[in-house]
Amino acid sequence: MRMTCALLLTAWVASSAVAQTPASFADAASSDPVAMGWMVGAPPPSQRLIRFDDGSFLKFPQLRWSFSHWRELYPTVEVARGDGPVSPLPRSERTDLDAVTFVPLGGTQLMTWEQSLSANYTDGILVMHRGRVVYERYFGALRPEGMHIAHSVTKSFAGTIAAMLVAEGKLDPEAPVSRYLPELEHSGFGDATVRQVLDMTTGIKYSEKYADPDADVWRFARSASLVPRPAGYTGPATAYEFLATVAKEGEHGQAFVYKSPNTEVLGWLIRRVTGQRFEQVLSDRLWRPLGMEHDGYMQVDTSGAPLVSGGLNLRLRDLARFCDMMRQGGRFNGRQVVPAAVVADIAGGASPEDFVKAGYKTLPGWSYHNQWWVSHNDDGAYSARGVYGQACYVDPKAEMSIVRFASFPIATNAHLDPTSLPAYQALADYLKAHEHQAR
Repeated sequence: MRMTCALLLTAWVASSAVAQTPASFADAASSDPVAMGWMVGAPPPSQRLIRFDDGSFLKFPQLRWSFSHWRELYPTVEVARGDGPVSPLPRSERTDLDAVTFVPLGGTQLMTWEQSLSANYTDGILVMHRGRVVYERYFGALRPEGMHIAHSVTKSFAGTIAAMLVAEGKLDPEAPVSRYLPELEHSGFGDATVRQVLDMTTGIKYSEKYADPDADVWRFARSASLVPRPAGYTGPATAYEFLATVAKEGEHGQAFVYKSPNTEVLGWLIRRVTGQRFEQVLSDRLWRPLGMEHDGYMQVDTSGAPLVSGGLNLRLRDLARFCDMMRQGGRFNGRQVVPAAVVADIAGGASPEDFVKAGYKTLPGWSYHNQWWVSHNDDGAYSARGVYGQACYVDPKAEMSIVRFASFPIATNAHLDPTSLPAYQALADYLKAHEHQAR
């Protein structure tokens, strides 16, 4: 039975990513998890149950409930905010932003900002301008006090912390990974440098094609207990064990290729050089200094190791604190949380020439640096991105940051970028031109 469940889950993800388009799914209103009554009842009827073991938690439309209830599906560990004061989020909410218009990439018809939210199955979105909340909305199963899985936005938290450790001299970017993690000496990561791991230019044999049920991403998922394991499973039992099995393929430093195990190595490096678990470092370095309003939590594998490549859950407003801190050059609520030089280095990006080889058609001219996606556009925008539509978008020139949680029916952001990216730019341009129209 467990073998069947795992195979069904991988087959479903594969078919949804390849055989279907966004138009194949129920729209945001029709798939609203509250209206559909998922997990309601004492107990819920069988047709409204969502479970990990049968893979239903990651099917659409059930995932629209799951992403706001991740802790009920996976073991987690706390990211403590401590007992310090909550940092304020001043508000100057605006009523004019919903009507901002743009043309989606590849389209011809105007779309409004408000229409883009439902088009992208938004669960929560918050816009800050000049340090003040100007727009905040929640949909579906998410409420202001609720938590949501950030998926790969987690990577940018890890990349920021690693970049801080590099700036402090605690992590040598040119050192081979094996200097710090001898456990990986004979893996594909052994002779890769810390910098190559940070920028995902390692030459490792690993496929992150979610649509391929035989891809390495599913071997990793089983080892980290992200999906049900088949009966008689004898593969790696933890994420760290999996990393030791990854082989080298080609040369390091030749091109950017998005591969999540790089971030798991990065999390292990952070743990090794600090002597602390990742969630403690995250608490000490970011949660407490930022004055987060609530504890976060990290999904963990069977060894208790946090899933650094995608396991962070937090409130939307706390993601906004992190995102706008980056927009302000690492400073927030009167405190320098991240060194300004570290933020400037992240915003400067890496090589667009290395990035273009990855074939991201919706991201021309971008690069990837310290686990952040850098646009190199006129506004100097850069972003943390997670599957199914999670985002932290920083626009320094517009003095704007946008954070979003979403539950899009297809994992890859290439399906959201045509509406998301021009919407962000349109809002930035509008705020620059209409700075004082606040309610």
